[in-house]
Amino acid sequence: MPAEFRHEYKYLCTGQQLRTEQARLEVLLRPDPHAGPDGRYRVRSVYFDDPGDGCLLENEDGTDPRAKYRLRIYNESDARISLERKAKLRGMTHKDAVPVRRPVAEALLRGQIPFPGPQDPPLLRRMLADMRLRVLRPKVIVQYSRRPFILDVGNVRVTLDEQIASSDAVSRFFRPELPLRQVLPTGQGVLEVKWDQLLPSWLYDALQLEGLQWSSFSKYHLCRIYNTSGGIRL
Repeated sequence: MPAEFRHEYKYLCTGQQLRTEQARLEVLLRPDPHAGPDGRYRVRSVYFDDPGDGCLLENEDGTDPRAKYRLRIYNESDARISLERKAKLRGMTHKDAVPVRRPVAEALLRGQIPFPGPQDPPLLRRMLADMRLRVLRPKVIVQYSRRPFILDVGNVRVTLDEQIASSDAVSRFFRPELPLRQVLPTGQGVLEVKWDQLLPSWLYDALQLEGLQWSSFSKYHLCRIYNTSGGIRL
């Protein structure tokens, strides 16, 4: 297994469980310095898929390995636009990310494929090639509120994600307001624990992870399902 792949465990939590875990984390770990004064930031991502929904089907089938592309911004701001490719292999994950300029991001959101320039990073060039070969196009927006905590030992990152919602209004990705549809019951959220080679046993015990509902939860998958199956398209 390549060293850059990380462990990633996810747990569905009730609102009360999230508040309990938050209280524990505030004592055990330090907040991510990128979080706002309230300890949170909002994440908004648009995911790409092919005409046959290959990424969605791979997720449902548990295909290994698999990967998908997304554009991501924080707090509805275009100050930092990231192009990311998240790959999964044998239960572990790896994320490549590069900054992209807004004109490039807007072209990708329109389904256009800019001609790659010599200074473009390899990840962008790879995505442009995949857009041509696989006809990748933007499919769904995923938005949520995240409260992140970090621990240097083991490069551990624990996040509490709430207000997870979807939209297929991809042309409005950079607008402050979006038509959104909540994809979990009110108050429910996801606890994510990510680490490299070591998750300290004291942290595992303190969070009482074995008492939570482990899940292969995928925000992308659930948001796609809510936007395309048995419901009102946004």
